[in-house]
Amino acid sequence: MHYLIGSIGLAGFLFLAWLPSSDRRAAGGRLGRVGVLLLVQFGLAVLLLKSSVGDTVIRAVSSAFDHLITYAGTGTAFVFGGLPKVGEQPAIFFSVLMPIVLVSALIGILQHIRLLPLIIRVVGQVVSWISGFGKLESFNAVAAMLLGQSEVFISLRDILGRIPERRMLTLATSAMSTVSAAILGVYMQLVEPRYVIAAITLNLFGAFAVSALINPYRTSSVEDDALLHVEDAESRDKPSFFEMLADYILLGFRIAITVAAMLLGFTALLALVNGIFAAVFHGTTFQDVMGHVFAPLAWLTGIPWDETRSAGTFMGTKLVSNEVVAMQQLHSRQTPLSGHTMAILSTYLVSFANLTTIAIVTGAVRILDAGQGAVVARKGLRLIYSATLVSLISATVVGLVQ
Repeated sequence: MHYLIGSIGLAGFLFLAWLPSSDRRAAGGRLGRVGVLLLVQFGLAVLLLKSSVGDTVIRAVSSAFDHLITYAGTGTAFVFGGLPKVGEQPAIFFSVLMPIVLVSALIGILQHIRLLPLIIRVVGQVVSWISGFGKLESFNAVAAMLLGQSEVFISLRDILGRIPERRMLTLATSAMSTVSAAILGVYMQLVEPRYVIAAITLNLFGAFAVSALINPYRTSSVEDDALLHVEDAESRDKPSFFEMLADYILLGFRIAITVAAMLLGFTALLALVNGIFAAVFHGTTFQDVMGHVFAPLAWLTGIPWDETRSAGTFMGTKLVSNEVVAMQQLHSRQTPLSGHTMAILSTYLVSFANLTTIAIVTGAVRILDAGQGAVVARKGLRLIYSATLVSLISATVVGLVQ
């Protein structure tokens, strides 16, 4: 039965992407490309979740991050002493967030030796061929997956002001739909690693499927090459190795502090709002309300109806706060959920599609180019809508494959 419901849900989510399209006729002409992107998503889901090859890849990546977390723990223990273990449970700031510093430093090293840009170019070429979008959008999507939602725009600082609005919206959608490599270790400690890896790969292509419907346009290779030629001018004033390393270590620490502040603030606010709702509505909390609101969407992804209200609570929490808050609450939940529901829900949670992200992306872009920052701010709700549909589509694909 869940196959039928999931198929209907997939069609429904694509329809919801076409409905507010900036050009419905043009979007209709992109249906063939959307079909190709969906086939790629299903192929990747089967490869990663149902094959021995995918199992090997996931175990290798998971093991690599486990080792990184262990090595990061050495630095954490040296600086903070006995603080990492507070009571019986390790404090999330020390055990979960501090490894971001080490991962950020490694990303900086790969960037400095020009290996990361090479990976972005090679993978971006393949993504461009599959997606039908320009090289700029494809390179940016891969870069966002490795560098982060705000950091990726720094790599485009030389050309940001010259990017047309429609292309800018696709870049922002990709940035909100993927997640940065620096924070993958956090996710893998809160949800199953295989769903984290599946989600980031599916979202990469899902962002193009949604953009092809909600924001259709065509680009010329001449325009593409002209923009990328300017981008290649970044070879100026390359910092020394240790300058770069210090910058990326500090960047990683700022990310960890930012995530910690978001967790602290949003967890406290949710508790406050839940308390107010419970007092006013006789025990019904705000998250209970969100569970009812998101229950139909959860059902369309293939989650059994009797679990949709619980799943909808986590979906709603992600939207109004952020994905780490929702993952942490899912991780510490008291009521068990079925394996099928956990697969769908875990995949859905792995993205930056939440209200907080609009402020982060807008702020990052506005610092680099005020005009493009205004574009992102003006289209903020549309971007949230698009990125949420990307997460729903990826979650539905995983539900159909599982």
